[in-house]
Amino acid sequence: MNAVEISFRDWRNFADLTFRPAPAINIFLGQNAQGKTNILEAINFASLLKSRAGREAELIRWGQKTALLRIKYLKAGISHELAIEVSAAHTRRILLDANPIRPRELIGKLNSVLFTPEDLFMFKSSPATRRKFLDAQISQAAPVYFMHLLKYNRLVEIRNALLKKIRDNSAHADELDLWDEQLAEYAARVASKRLAVVNKLNALANRLQQKISAHTETLSIVYDMRGIGSTNILAEEFLKQLRARRFKDIQHGSTGMGAHLDDLKFFLNGRELKLFGSQGQLRTVALALKLSELEFLRAETGEYPLLLLDDVMSELDASRRESLLEFLSRQQIQTLITATDRAYFPTRTFGKIFLIRAGRLTE
Repeated sequence: MNAVEISFRDWRNFADLTFRPAPAINIFLGQNAQGKTNILEAINFASLLKSRAGREAELIRWGQKTALLRIKYLKAGISHELAIEVSAAHTRRILLDANPIRPRELIGKLNSVLFTPEDLFMFKSSPATRRKFLDAQISQAAPVYFMHLLKYNRLVEIRNALLKKIRDNSAHADELDLWDEQLAEYAARVASKRLAVVNKLNALANRLQQKISAHTETLSIVYDMRGIGSTNILAEEFLKQLRARRFKDIQHGSTGMGAHLDDLKFFLNGRELKLFGSQGQLRTVALALKLSELEFLRAETGEYPLLLLDDVMSELDASRRESLLEFLSRQQIQTLITATDRAYFPTRTFGKIFLIRAGRLTE
């Protein structure tokens, strides 16, 4: 995948900006609060409709009514143009090759992997953070998974509402039967796909971890199905578990097992990373994990996604920075990197350099 041209109109602090990234490494240099992160955020938004903004209206430049993002890109050698208009007054509009599409149809069209300093905290954060990380990668590789995940989450909401009604004696427990069957079916679809992908990421990340650590560290990733004591994740097993804990769920008014509670666990040389990992090990594992995401999406889709590195060079030591840049250059992965210091980039790994100041780019 290759972004050919990126345009902004009244997006964040960009009034009117168009630039053409190089097919390999692109470096955006500038001080903080100049707009570097806004560029990466916009591309990631075009992939997953997620941003740092609390409300989408915050993406619109101050004083304006709408904002427009337009990305021309090549996928499997075919040209596409994606346009997203955000408005404070009406629902966002998404056009792919001039044809309107729904938000759920956007997933998998423009794939990207975003790496930020906050990713270093993922290992010690909540299970929900790690589930979101995993779900984002699977959804880009297999958009049908995203549909199954939406359906599953909706079924959990419906079941939880019904559980509360039963607890309050305004509904009967037998009403759970139909919803439990549907929930078990989609729980099995979500969990089985997650498990299969984690197995692939585990092999990829471990190989990269060993390479980065000079074969001194072994990384393993485990998909922890909380509430399921068996690795048999067929719908029948989920249904059995749901029925077994039905009384407890009614008491609590919520569904106490399933894919919405599962977790990812990371082990380095057999020890759980979030409990025993040093800061340097967290950085190394985070880097190995992001590179494994690239390899996973390439294997699943046939080409690398766009790689977005937001101020992570300052978090890596010189040897890790050099290893990363050499890998990206060798694999010809289109990468957009933000940084405040030109010294992070050895001359031989230079790509295209953009200077950014107050929402304006110069080459």
